[in-house]
Amino acid sequence: MTASGPVLFARYAYPPNALGYCGPGDSRALLEYADAETTDGGLVELARRFEGAWPYLALIAGAAGRADPLDRAVVEAYWIGGTLLDAVPPRLLAASLEERFRPQLGSAADDLAAMAIRGGRPQHSFHVFAVYPWVGMLRAGYSLEPLRVLDSCRIRWGAVVDADLEYAVVRTRPLRWTGSELVLDPPRAERVRLREDGYGLACGVRRGALVSIHWDWICDVLTEAQATTLARSTMQDLALVNAVPQRVGPLCG
Repeated sequence: MTASGPVLFARYAYPPNALGYCGPGDSRALLEYADAETTDGGLVELARRFEGAWPYLALIAGAAGRADPLDRAVVEAYWIGGTLLDAVPPRLLAASLEERFRPQLGSAADDLAAMAIRGGRPQHSFHVFAVYPWVGMLRAGYSLEPLRVLDSCRIRWGAVVDADLEYAVVRTRPLRWTGSELVLDPPRAERVRLREDGYGLACGVRRGALVSIHWDWICDVLTEAQATTLARSTMQDLALVNAVPQRVGPLCG
């Protein structure tokens, strides 16, 4: 069964929310909504309280002529990429970023707007690589924690090689910092969570399935086309941030 837009949002938003990194404090509710695949006003209100993701969803929906920021196509475009993002003019994204982050960055917000003009799109990987300060910290010589956060916070993809009731082993491509660029290494085995206390995010996870991962949770089972889109979006944003000699960003969203 194809999950609704709000449920799909809950699947991807839950892992960082459970860690206290973003969104409201009721992470258990997100997990229960995702597991039950049910949608109501309570889930919509939880989604609206994600101050990092919601403005991107609203921007995508508005540019694409979709009335609902939690339209499934809008949510999927934000988390894994897709052609719906092409409807957002670069200058509209730049203006949105300036409005949101200039109070924190001052004139440095010009750099973020320039990245949007140069090819940024309103998707999660752009926010992770371009808006957060972790790449700047890598360039400043701090490597272990920034790299761990970047690799965990981006949406990853891979094939399941083994699974039990609570965990799965997935072959994914980890990030590596070369000293000047972020690149993807060859695949390695990674152990990630499927369920906790009887609750899970993704359905139909079995050996050989292509899946998406956020932090240490499997979020969804992907088609080959979706996995290709996610890989392409990730590579585009890596190329963009690698091409920028200096970058700054706030710890928010």
